Amino acid sequence: MVQVRVLGVALDASGQHIILLKPLGEEASAGRVLPIWIGSQEATSILIAIQGEQAPRPLTHDLMKTLLDTVGARVERIEVTRIEDGTFYGEITLTTPSGPVVLDARPSDSVALAARTEAPLFVADAVLEEAGIPAEMVEPHTDEEEALDEFKKFLEDVDPEDFQG
Repeated sequence: MVQVRVLGVALDASGQHIILLKPLGEEASAGRVLPIWIGSQEATSILIAIQGEQAPRPLTHDLMKTLLDTVGARVERIEVTRIEDGTFYGEITLTTPSGPVVLDARPSDSVALAARTEAPLFVADAVLEEAGIPAEMVEPHTDEEEALDEFKKFLEDVDPEDFQG
């Protein structure tokens, strides 16, 4: 497992949202970035949380955090564990008064919850290797216009099915 951070949320050529996860400690244009296609509601929820904003009414992930706080549970870590047929799988590890609990969860929901709880995010090495893209495709270059064009070209040509195992 490699610890990652949320690099950002982007749109692909068809208007679908993508969350970009980048390993911690890597130089800006080195290594790989993991793009995960997510729904628009999850993208909005993640963006609100990482920008430190509050929705006028609690979103689903705010409710999840409130429920965990109310029952004395804490999010220990989030993991993107595998990819099968183009679908990413994740787990939320909780510390509860009755002991640790591991829950199956979509990575999009997991990242939205992690953004609210400051829980560390991890990606399985095999997932990053299989579905990751070169970081220079999304990180700023000296010529940012060139980098943006390169990433747009990647998004135009990529299909979520490209990541099927």
